[in-house]
Amino acid sequence: MIKIHVDNFEPALSAPSCSCGPDPVILYTPLAIYNHYKRNPLRRRNLENFSSPFELSLMKPRVMRNLKNAAIALLTPLPSIFFYLFFLRHYRRSFLSSSSISAASSPLWEWCYKHPLMLSNVIFFANVDVLFWIIGLLQSKHWMIDLYWTMIPVMLIHFFASHPLARANVVRSMVAIVLTYIWSIRLTHSYFRREEWEWGAREDWRFNKLRKQYGKHWWWVSFFAVYVSQQIFLIGICLPLYAIHSSNKPWGFWDFMATCTCISGIAIAFFADTQLYNFMQRNEVLKVECSPTVPNLNKGLWYYSRHPNYFGEQLWWWGLFVFAWNVGQGWMSVGPFVNTLCLAYVTVLVEQRMLNREDRAATYRHYQKTTSVWIPWFKLAIKEPKVKKI
Repeated sequence: MIKIHVDNFEPALSAPSCSCGPDPVILYTPLAIYNHYKRNPLRRRNLENFSSPFELSLMKPRVMRNLKNAAIALLTPLPSIFFYLFFLRHYRRSFLSSSSISAASSPLWEWCYKHPLMLSNVIFFANVDVLFWIIGLLQSKHWMIDLYWTMIPVMLIHFFASHPLARANVVRSMVAIVLTYIWSIRLTHSYFRREEWEWGAREDWRFNKLRKQYGKHWWWVSFFAVYVSQQIFLIGICLPLYAIHSSNKPWGFWDFMATCTCISGIAIAFFADTQLYNFMQRNEVLKVECSPTVPNLNKGLWYYSRHPNYFGEQLWWWGLFVFAWNVGQGWMSVGPFVNTLCLAYVTVLVEQRMLNREDRAATYRHYQKTTSVWIPWFKLAIKEPKVKKI
């Protein structure tokens, strides 16, 4: 620990002063000081001016952790990718030599050829459920599943599109692939923007809550609560990607409607997340200026819906389901339906957190009474109770 005189330290970095700031003399670690400036919108730019060895030491722990987590995240999916590429290579060789994979393959490759949906689940279980879980235990933080939630659908659609048994309408397949990439890029950008462009800075707050709830049993409960459940969830809502590559039915009107629904969902979620991010950044600035913060976002899409980002996300998944329904796989509605139920539960948790904050509770209760939960709609009028005359 080192002792720093804050009144001298802040002007050296051209930071704005604030009467509501810390006491003049405080014990800080270099990383704590760096975090203070990193998470402060008005002071963040001062990090660019760090030049002394001490100042650079403030950045080193975070940078090294960021690089380490980035390397882990990028290398972890390679086993499943290499396995699948090896399978495709083996299939092409076997097919060219005998025109039948069954005649020239081991039972393993024959099974991989005949059961694409099961194969995707086995790969998911081995590489995500088991490997991600082990890494999470070693790091005492299950953060990678949040990041890969935005990327696994892209991997799955390429898996289904490239599998030897795939058959699809070219237009429908290309549209679905492009839309999935757009959705993934938007959500990945939102994730890193929220995490201040860091890899593995923190895990989902719901996992923290479960960690406290299960205590010493969390190490094994996390395998099922964080990973196995996510496999069922993700594979379930991505089933339409499999359906798209299991039918060569010509492109039609409902494909167009599905495309419009997906695009609308992506756009709504993007603008909602951006408005929420800007709102939170403005509140951070107000805190620095010692000004009262705005307790609740009630502008833009958030004026018409309490959770427009959730609504946009639902539109995306239900739009994807329309593709599956159009090719005769209506039973796949179970995926987006379960997703809707889970998001409804998450909505309850989020709103409970808002109501538990004293500075927001009263304002948010009024917001709940006047604003639609998901579907954007006009404000509701509150009927004031009639006072009986005595």
